[in-house]
Amino acid sequence: MEEISLVYITASGRQEAESLARLILSERLGACVNIYGGVQSLYLWKGDVEAQEETTLVVKTRTCLVPDLARIVKEAHSYDVPCVIAVPVSFTEPDYGRWISRETLPGATPNG
Repeated sequence: MEEISLVYITASGRQEAESLARLILSERLGACVNIYGGVQSLYLWKGDVEAQEETTLVVKTRTCLVPDLARIVKEAHSYDVPCVIAVPVSFTEPDYGRWISRETLPGATPNG
């Protein structure tokens, strides 16, 4: 089975998150995107502590697709420096892993 990663992305709000999710899915760079709203983020930006409510995306994808996924997110994102962090998955239920691989293959059609 191919290596699977979870990709953590933050967005400015629900609308941007849904737009990014649809782009990721339409490009077949992820098989599934979870969206979590109402995340309070505190972070350092240009030497100051900033606070902002954000929306989080978690993308299930093949590890080999992460660089392309990061590229399209960076191009489409409203932030100058978007958060795109990939975490390799140590275990995936085999049928679920095959589904992720199948749905992210070039030329894949909806529902495999």
